[in-house]
Amino acid sequence: MSKLIEFKNYSMGFRNEKGQINNLLDNICFSIEEGKAVGVVGESGCGKSMTSLSIMGLLPTSAVIQGGEILYKGTDLLKKSEIEMQKIRGREIAMIFQEPMTALNPVLTIGFQIGEVLKIHFPNLKEEDIKKEVIQQLELVGIPNPEARVNQYPHQFSGGMRQRVMIAMALICKPKLLIADEATTALDVTIQAQVLDLMKRLKENGSLMVVTHNLGVVAEICDKVVVMYAGRVVEQGSLEAILENPKHPYTRGLMAAIPTMVSSDKELYTIPGTVPNIEDFEKGCRFFPRCEYRLDICKDNIPPTKRLMNNHYVQCWLEFEGEEANDDFNNSQSRKSD
Repeated sequence: MSKLIEFKNYSMGFRNEKGQINNLLDNICFSIEEGKAVGVVGESGCGKSMTSLSIMGLLPTSAVIQGGEILYKGTDLLKKSEIEMQKIRGREIAMIFQEPMTALNPVLTIGFQIGEVLKIHFPNLKEEDIKKEVIQQLELVGIPNPEARVNQYPHQFSGGMRQRVMIAMALICKPKLLIADEATTALDVTIQAQVLDLMKRLKENGSLMVVTHNLGVVAEICDKVVVMYAGRVVEQGSLEAILENPKHPYTRGLMAAIPTMVSSDKELYTIPGTVPNIEDFEKGCRFFPRCEYRLDICKDNIPPTKRLMNNHYVQCWLEFEGEEANDDFNNSQSRKSD
């Protein structure tokens, strides 16, 4: 299956007030195949959103690309001009941004904001055709009475309906890749289920990059999982490999922290510490301060990436220490849940 998007050793940082560059994304390598959904997971501050914004060419002005490539259909997006990116952005690659409450312009109608995307990419379309397309798109995402709703403003929509409007805006040009950045955050469970069902149907016509901290969302719609921590891909593989046989201590910690019906009367596991500030990254493994199973080599040496079976990759020194270290982790987690 051909790769639609491929990150090849992509690195990016931010220039601080002193003019120094602090590295955030470090040698990012993963791909999104055509017709597949890839979940990019990790805590807030792990670099997930910056990774997706890199594809869109919408990085902050302080961002500095330090190397690598982001290939779209074999062509490096990083080498394209802003005019070239404008032709791709929204037309071939679209994004559902975080916080639909603030992403929509409060003084413009829903119909105008969705239709504006069509006007930009299809300037020869007539106004009546644009309105017809917008109404059809609103109907597709489950907005009731779209003929009337198209003339209303964002404050007249609930949070879940605004999220659907954001999805309609992203889908109106039928992009090859849809990036959903925390698309279900802040939605109640009923609306979240409806949005997830809609996103499942989207896979039939294109590829998905789902940026989230919610492993439940990933399990629902993704084929592949990329686990990020402090700007690095620490583990990636098929959904089954990551959920059933996680290898990195961070991935295992995320899995152990998921509440279950069986463990409802037990103390919920939490990963100690917090994601470090970009200026406090370790020289070696960035998860070192929080890892309960760290080795001496981890602090000053970046762990190599090891390929396991079935395109399952992990970046951890434990994988080079033999099965004994892994057994220690499993036994420890078992004791914690007792």
